[in-house]
Amino acid sequence: MKTKRKIEIGKVYSAKVSGTFLPVRIDKSLGHGRYEGAALPGGKIVKVGTDALKGDGETVEQWQARRTPKERDLPTPVPAAKAKKPKTVAKAKAKKERKPSGLDAAAQVLAKASEPMNCGDIVKTALEKGYWQTGGKTPAATIYAAIITEIAKKGDASRFRKTERGHFELTDAGKEAK
Repeated sequence: MKTKRKIEIGKVYSAKVSGTFLPVRIDKSLGHGRYEGAALPGGKIVKVGTDALKGDGETVEQWQARRTPKERDLPTPVPAAKAKKPKTVAKAKAKKERKPSGLDAAAQVLAKASEPMNCGDIVKTALEKGYWQTGGKTPAATIYAAIITEIAKKGDASRFRKTERGHFELTDAGKEAK
């Protein structure tokens, strides 16, 4: 025989709400093993059943005392001597060096080309010459999308110009940036 559990109004219980256990202060009984309460700390009103409540309940003061970290549990501050040192200029420059992007590689390839090229040829040349490395399955599509995006965003300041369907060349801005 199952014994009936005593749920006390005003106590805080751990309750399963939307699949997550939250602390809930029970405010009133709705009858038939259903209760209405406030999810803590926000106070959102929730309805829960007896089967969703865990624990024996505790007062709000007990819950807050348990929730507040003790002074001994707080992290100790870092002494001033061990604080992070400012970065030197050499470290800052070393960090700025990055591997070239696909667009940078495309600009390099087009700078050396005598005529407009399609993205497949641009990628093939960039990979052969070592201007760019990728593990992507469709690098030509990636470069095509990046070039089109740069043209759309930068307009006349873009490094690339579309000459015909799928073919691109460098603009004067692209030649100067090189």
